[in-house]
Amino acid sequence: MTTIDPTRSTHHYDGELVVFLIGMTINRPWRPDLWLPTFLAMPRMLRELSEDPDSGLMGYRLTFEGRGPTVIQYWNSVDKLYAYASDSQAKHRPAWAAFNRRARKAPGAVGVWHETYPVDRAESIYVGTPAMGLARATARVPVAQKFSRARDRLSRSNNAHEQ
Repeated sequence: MTTIDPTRSTHHYDGELVVFLIGMTINRPWRPDLWLPTFLAMPRMLRELSEDPDSGLMGYRLTFEGRGPTVIQYWNSVDKLYAYASDSQAKHRPAWAAFNRRARKAPGAVGVWHETYPVDRAESIYVGTPAMGLARATARVPVAQKFSRARDRLSRSNNAHEQ
């Protein structure tokens, strides 16, 4: 069972922070033969990244919205994110090549997208939640009294827990 923390907490992290969103749109749901391979590729990549402590992936969460899944990823380096994306020995490159082959045969059946956000400051608050988001990817710490407001936490960059 997931532990719920009733206290007010925030995240703590010192270092480069990158939020990477990646998702797919299922445009022809009646054709799982066209979109299912794309859907199934992501768990293999996430497993590969999670098993490598030097990959740069700090954590992730999966959401579903609109026409498909979105994975919110937290990275400790833009360079490591790009290195993984271009590594011919990693699972991403073959999956990307396979997606492109399928997309040429059935244009528009499935879409993929991503957004990359290097973050210089981040603010978070968690009350009555299990470990999630930045706190799960980094460290969850109590909110210090002088940082009880979001504006105060954001002004302290990633060190909102310090007294």
